[in-house]
Amino acid sequence: MSNKIQLTPENIQQVITDPNPEKVLLLTFYSNQNPECVQQDQILEGIAAAYSEHITIGVIDCDVQQALASQLAQQIGLQALPTIVILKGGAPVDMLAGAKTEEEIKEALSEHLPSPEVILLDQAKQFLASGDLNNAFGYAKKAYDIDSSNTRVKLVFADICMQIQKFDEAQALLDSVNEEQRDPYYHNLVAKLAQAAAAQDSPEVKRLEQAVEAEPDSLDLRCQLAQAQLDVGKKEEALASLLMVLKKDMNYGEAKKGFLDIIASLPDGDSVASAYRRKLYSLLY
Repeated sequence: MSNKIQLTPENIQQVITDPNPEKVLLLTFYSNQNPECVQQDQILEGIAAAYSEHITIGVIDCDVQQALASQLAQQIGLQALPTIVILKGGAPVDMLAGAKTEEEIKEALSEHLPSPEVILLDQAKQFLASGDLNNAFGYAKKAYDIDSSNTRVKLVFADICMQIQKFDEAQALLDSVNEEQRDPYYHNLVAKLAQAAAAQDSPEVKRLEQAVEAEPDSLDLRCQLAQAQLDVGKKEEALASLLMVLKKDMNYGEAKKGFLDIIASLPDGDSVASAYRRKLYSLLY
């Protein structure tokens, strides 16, 4: 884990003097001979993963780095194992002596970490960077639910909505940004959304809509229309087209697979996915 570091005399100064003044360092005194240390180390693993952008765990292994541990123990007045010293900007701001629960550690950290929506937004960005759009959407939505007035949250959430082709939601988010807060990131998203809107006004979709209107019983045309709608990001319209096919013939071609694939591409808990999943179940059962 990149933000959990075994401290040595050679690297301790570099770790403590992190150039990021907002980064929090948890200096933990650890011994493999102490069961409470081992248990708390597992708790810190989870915390390090959850706050990877904001926390560094610096482990002083008292069994291996005895001289370093002894020197630091004298400086801070170490009385028990395990002990966590919380540092920010290179200076100690709190000390947790003895075994602590996850809740107690997080409560102590809450005074020194960014607000919950910022932490969630950073997690959303990490998922976005790794291509996990489903989790990126979920974390960005949680951040937005906590503080819907935060412009940075709105912009990142709008960006993610565009990438999963939820253009109406992206537009609503961008429209809610105050004029004085419309920075280059905002204008870039507006330009991308305009391009997406132009792509949705597809001549092929219009041609197939007219063809379906002329031949409403043609399941093949409805499937072609659904694919054309999907190609320009009109997932809800594509689901509606395929549902009409399934109502007439549940086993027609790849209609059911296409329908389920679209639902699977939508984020967990998405209202459109839920609505069309219920509609499919009503046909099946």
